[in-house]
Amino acid sequence: MSQETTPPNHLGDDEHLGVLGYEGSFNRSMSLWANFALGFTYLSPLVGVYSLFALALSVGGPPSIWWIVIVGAGQLLVSLVFGEVVSQYPIHGGIYPWARRLWGRRYAWMAAWVYIWAMIVTITAVSEYGSGFLASLLGIEITPMSTLLLTLGLLVLALVFNFSGTKTLARVAQIGLAAELVGVIGVGLYLLIFQRKQEFSVFFDTMGVEGDGSYAAAFLGAALAGLFLFYGFEACGDVAEEVANPARRIPKAMIMTILVGGVSALFSFGGYVLAAPDLASIVAGDDMDPIPGILEATLGPVGAKVFLVVAVTAFISCVLSLQAAASRLLYSFARDGMIPGHRWLSKVSPRSKVPTNALIVACTIPVILAVLIYFEATLLTAVTSFAVLGIYVAFQMVVLAALRQRLKGWKPAGPFSLGGLGLIVNIVALAYGVFAMILLATPGTSGTFFTDWILLIGLGVVVVSGLLYLFIARPDRKSDAPAGDAIAVADEIRARTGAVAAVNAPTAG
Repeated sequence: MSQETTPPNHLGDDEHLGVLGYEGSFNRSMSLWANFALGFTYLSPLVGVYSLFALALSVGGPPSIWWIVIVGAGQLLVSLVFGEVVSQYPIHGGIYPWARRLWGRRYAWMAAWVYIWAMIVTITAVSEYGSGFLASLLGIEITPMSTLLLTLGLLVLALVFNFSGTKTLARVAQIGLAAELVGVIGVGLYLLIFQRKQEFSVFFDTMGVEGDGSYAAAFLGAALAGLFLFYGFEACGDVAEEVANPARRIPKAMIMTILVGGVSALFSFGGYVLAAPDLASIVAGDDMDPIPGILEATLGPVGAKVFLVVAVTAFISCVLSLQAAASRLLYSFARDGMIPGHRWLSKVSPRSKVPTNALIVACTIPVILAVLIYFEATLLTAVTSFAVLGIYVAFQMVVLAALRQRLKGWKPAGPFSLGGLGLIVNIVALAYGVFAMILLATPGTSGTFFTDWILLIGLGVVVVSGLLYLFIARPDRKSDAPAGDAIAVADEIRARTGAVAAVNAPTAG
């Protein structure tokens, strides 16, 4: 980072990194806008709304849109906690180094283990769903083989882009951001203004989804409409060492991701509801893929085709951002010697300045999962069921660790600070997270054991396997990287920042 862009009252990027025990190995070519684009395309309101629109309406009716507001507010609190943490620890890997520095090695191992599998499964799922859009755009019949080939194509294309370096990642993420904004806000506003077939009061009309029971149960059942949508903002911190002035910019990028993503999702979801020609059939569950019909009826064949181009662009960018975030987490894990093959995984390309080996893993495992799904299609539901819950568990492990440090006297020392509100925000964010996890983990009521308990089964498999490796291989004993040092690092940063401010202060007289 150049001296001209270093704030006079804070440490330079390399000096800050040095305080944390690392040397710079990456090009800091990512701007605030590009960092926001990375988080936004990972969060991807277009993908989230399309995936859960029909399910949310059939379970909770039109009022399920309010889950976007509820979850958005809760995750905004989480992003504020993360903002203070990343401002003190602007290092690669996000969840893993945050948990490590706030609590300890074994705690961080479990947080990262759960999170990396959730991310890898999400990469697979998004690629699988994106293949359907790509098939429609290219006029290819959707079959198991075509789905597999197109899924692999999306994964490899994203890998090629990621191999090209941080600048390419940033450019594609910004293109994906533009596509997302057109696809969700642009189309949503058009539907709201010109194609409205329902009254706005419909968002307070349950349309009978509760049957003879209480609507509260139906509304809680539709929570996934919001819970599935609002993660991805933490990816802004996964690439911290490739961002100029990350201690200031990444917290802003995470908050922007939540706010813009939430508004985009509201416009998109609301536009589809108000423009639906036959809303009753969607709510009744008779039309489980209603968005293509809504677009065909409102935009016409040409407009619907244009939307497909926008959607495919958004999916490519989403897969790209997911791979990038997963690779940086793997790199951070490996740099501290915490996983098998850590020397190979922690290598950075001298040409492109990206962790190419970690990227290969972030592409290869989803490829294997896609092949398994080809042979057994029902695996897609099984392997993705625990993803959202796993991500929320990893998030809340960081929120809990931050609260623990605050109660021990930690005062975050990065340039982004909530001041006296930090403790209150941290407590409310943890309470929200526990509430969200309870909603996600509550078993279903279909009467089929595997279907009803798949979320907890999937999470249990990941947690048990992680614990077994942790206590058998003891990776925490093989790593001497710093851990549990939040208070000490905060003191060191304040001391050095004070020295920098003293040097830069104008001479009296």
